[in-house]
Amino acid sequence: MAVPSSAANLFPRKLAIALLALLACSFAGNHIAARIAFDDDTGVLLAILCRSGITLLVLASLVLWQRQPLGLPAGTRRWQLLLGLLIATQSLCLYSAVARIPVALALLVGNTFPMLLALLTWALGGTRPTGRSVLFMGLILCGLVLALDVPSHLSDNHDTNPHWAIGVSLAFCAACVFACALWITDHKLAAVRGPVRSLLTLLIVFTSMLVAGISGVMPAGLSLPGSASGWMALASLVVLYGVAFTLLFVCVPKLNMAQNAPVMNVEPIATLLLGWALLDQHLSGVQLIGGAVVVCGIVLLTYRRP
Repeated sequence: MAVPSSAANLFPRKLAIALLALLACSFAGNHIAARIAFDDDTGVLLAILCRSGITLLVLASLVLWQRQPLGLPAGTRRWQLLLGLLIATQSLCLYSAVARIPVALALLVGNTFPMLLALLTWALGGTRPTGRSVLFMGLILCGLVLALDVPSHLSDNHDTNPHWAIGVSLAFCAACVFACALWITDHKLAAVRGPVRSLLTLLIVFTSMLVAGISGVMPAGLSLPGSASGWMALASLVVLYGVAFTLLFVCVPKLNMAQNAPVMNVEPIATLLLGWALLDQHLSGVQLIGGAVVVCGIVLLTYRRP
């Protein structure tokens, strides 16, 4: 039997899973490095500006080398601009959450976007979630309540972490915004070539952060690291994010994302381990169980049989 050309171009399943797990760990390391940089007084805008700027240069070089046409189909410019602004907002909210609460918790809340995307798609006239999907959404919510230790935070006076509420809110905002961005990508920008969409999105993110920094909207947004360790962390987050994003950009046609994408949900687990090893951020046994429930729920919600 002849092998379809699309299947012949895919990486072997084990290699694709290993590569996606490596990319997820790289993204997790990026957030750990960001927390170290923020603890050393690095501005959130500066971190996003450096991260998006370097990655933009790499992607621009790849697109030019591949001689990709940069034109946009008619009627997509406004949606492309909105997509870039949404991704800029998502980056800002998630990094701001990382600066306030344990990194693993910020990632757990931020990674609930598949559930929000399913609800958004239904609200905008798409397919209604199945009973199976609703069950997994409920499982994710229950896991989040445990992972965030909501009862104890509601009962105490927040002296242990006064930034808990705003940190969780920012992470949830990042998830909501990212779900909107994915909906726009699927329903309004499907005709735009992936390389062009990624390049223009990063360009808008970089420009937005630059404008926000110059305008003084966030007074300390462009503040420099206070020591050599802060500079090392800033450089690390740029490298980790840039390498992971570029590899994903180059390899995604060969990774069979429809089947293998749930592997990327190891990112919160990797973040938890790295946060424990490098930041001394510990979670209680109940929080660990809740985190495991969230990750399992997201994997089950997003998994599609081949």
